Amino acid sequence: MTTDNKPTLGFVGIGLMGKPMTMRLLAAGFNVNVWNRNPEKLTAVTNAGAIAYTSATELVKASTIILLCLSDTAAVEAVVRNSILGHGRADQLLIDLSSIHPDTTRQLAALLFEDCSMGWVDAPVSGGVAGAEQGNLAIMAGGSPDNIALARTILSPLYKQLTHMGDIGAGQVSKICNQMIVSCNVLVIAEMIALAQQAGVNAGQLPAALSGGFADSKPLQTVGPQMANANFEPIKWHVKTLLKDLSMAVDLANTLGQPTPMSGLAVQLMQLHGNQGYLEQDPATLINLYAKKNA
Repeated sequence: MTTDNKPTLGFVGIGLMGKPMTMRLLAAGFNVNVWNRNPEKLTAVTNAGAIAYTSATELVKASTIILLCLSDTAAVEAVVRNSILGHGRADQLLIDLSSIHPDTTRQLAALLFEDCSMGWVDAPVSGGVAGAEQGNLAIMAGGSPDNIALARTILSPLYKQLTHMGDIGAGQVSKICNQMIVSCNVLVIAEMIALAQQAGVNAGQLPAALSGGFADSKPLQTVGPQMANANFEPIKWHVKTLLKDLSMAVDLANTLGQPTPMSGLAVQLMQLHGNQGYLEQDPATLINLYAKKNA
């Protein structure tokens, strides 16, 4: 199960983020088993040395550390219930890199521990595809101190910082907070670029003009030029991802009785944009909510 004292990793979910993370883990010398619902997406990582499995269950049996990087809460729950429960072991650890609901995280972690004493760390990431490729992601983690310590070692090729936020579920709450800021930021950047264009300003220069000031941000430097130039390819992330995370933020806020008026408006605007056919598109397309169409 291990080579050169490195545990064998089992990575489930080789998508926009999972692919570069797997490539970095392979480059760091880990043996990585992989499974993806769409096996066609495995070609790049298997060419780099990953071992493909035809089922997530068999991957779990052959791996020591299970890493999940899946699209949403339902996808994580399906893999845990169908492929890990009944097959996991006490010497294994599950690290969930997905962004999912904190309540479901706690429920699944409790089920898994009751089933086989397998540990759980929720470790959602921020930094996008570029952060995954460069190994400078920010990771917000929830779990026991011992499991967090192991996760720090396993995930070290992937992050610039990993912060232990508390018990299981705390990482997911922290990621929701992250996405509230990111989503509202991207929406107001779209408003700003559209306003500048209508006012006759060269909006393409605004990211550079605002660089280093209080208005600067990674989202501004990422989506600002794309919005100004109406250049939405290649797709680096998805509108549906921000919508999913904003919806979790509103749900969590409602459960706690905590007002979140800006995020509440943001989820409505994001849903409106998604309903216009943009769910699978880059959030830079949000400029199209505000840009006036030519007559």
